[in-house]
Amino acid sequence: MSKKYFGTDGIRGRVGEYPITPDFMLKLGWAAGMAFRKMGACKVLVGKDTRISGYMFESALEAGLTSAGADVMLLGPMPTPAIAYLTRTFHAQAGIVISASHNPHDDNGIKFFSGKGTKLPDEVELMIEELLDTPMTVVESSKIGKVSRINDASGRYIEFCKGSVPTGTSFEGLKIVVDCAHGATYKVAPSVFRELGAEVVVLAAQPNGLNINHNCGSTHTDSLQAAVLAEQADLGIAFDGDGDRVLMVDHTGTVVDGDELLFIIARDLHERGKLQGGVVGTLMSNLGLELALADLDIPFVRANVGDRYVISELLERNWVIGGENSGHIVCFDHTTTGDAIIAALQVLMALRARNESLALSRQALRKCPQVLINVRFGGGANPIEHATVQQASERVTQAMAGRGRVLLRKSGTEPLVRVMVEGEDEAQVRGYAEELAKLVTEVSA
Repeated sequence: MSKKYFGTDGIRGRVGEYPITPDFMLKLGWAAGMAFRKMGACKVLVGKDTRISGYMFESALEAGLTSAGADVMLLGPMPTPAIAYLTRTFHAQAGIVISASHNPHDDNGIKFFSGKGTKLPDEVELMIEELLDTPMTVVESSKIGKVSRINDASGRYIEFCKGSVPTGTSFEGLKIVVDCAHGATYKVAPSVFRELGAEVVVLAAQPNGLNINHNCGSTHTDSLQAAVLAEQADLGIAFDGDGDRVLMVDHTGTVVDGDELLFIIARDLHERGKLQGGVVGTLMSNLGLELALADLDIPFVRANVGDRYVISELLERNWVIGGENSGHIVCFDHTTTGDAIIAALQVLMALRARNESLALSRQALRKCPQVLINVRFGGGANPIEHATVQQASERVTQAMAGRGRVLLRKSGTEPLVRVMVEGEDEAQVRGYAEELAKLVTEVSA
């Protein structure tokens, strides 16, 4: 059975459009509650980011869950990884996050965590899917679920984040600009870094329900870059709206992406003898990351794009570190999912261990030029599977002799083929990308 509602990262959509409507959320809460109750006593944690529709959907989910007999514990605005952590801490059967991550305020979605703080098993998602297509019933009044609020959730999560660095760690003397994207990290992130001794300048921490991710955060770093320079700060940290992605800015105002941060963390673990196995990236990870890790004899594998695929690969190999160039970094030695604050702390620890600035530390990874061309096609046969395109792709790959690569991907949401070529010579890379894009256009005609 295929899934009708669940995508690779929960359920997403534009508010008011199917399925992201209040009546669907009510039914989803009921279906989830019924599914969780089949596994025994049912306690579900519910958290959200700061977008305005979260209040409406929180109430609808709460009503649905309790009508199925599930007890609900409300966390309020909290980062997505905090819900994963707190679900484990409170021994709940599941955790629910109301968020659309780095998207604008008029989008929203639902993400589920199991009692272990990991993605729900496929069989549970399928059970919820089946229940969504059945009539909604309410348990007898004596079995209706209860609702409570966890008032110290922020404090618990702050202490958890601080616990990811050794006891006695101090970032005294470090000046940091923190951009919270007017999102779920707006309370906890500044407190974590301040309580560890850093001087913190805070940006975008006044959410009004409509400004989440708007010209701020990890998707819009201009304000952070300017603030780091104006404040003469050591570095800047940018989170996305739900706190599972992080980018940084060095003291020169240069953006440091997820590939570079992943390398800094992995190299530090390697140098301290604590790197278990290797590193998981994605199909979009820069070739420079792969080459830099190879210079250190650190194994590197690529997963499909998406945090669930990175996590799946880490679990299969029993490795502890992986991530995406977007800044979604998973540190399995500390938590069960991508956590932006945890990842940022690991970078700061790595810089302290080497007594290096972020600007200097990132130089060990020489990013390769990467050219991406989107080619629109009219539907029908997938041009990537055309023999001429495959032969040309293989020829270009062989010509770069292990110092470059080709990636052809069909978009999952638009009639586009993404032609990406990267290597060490920018002119050569651009030429190959344009050649392949032209060929894809021709076979699509």
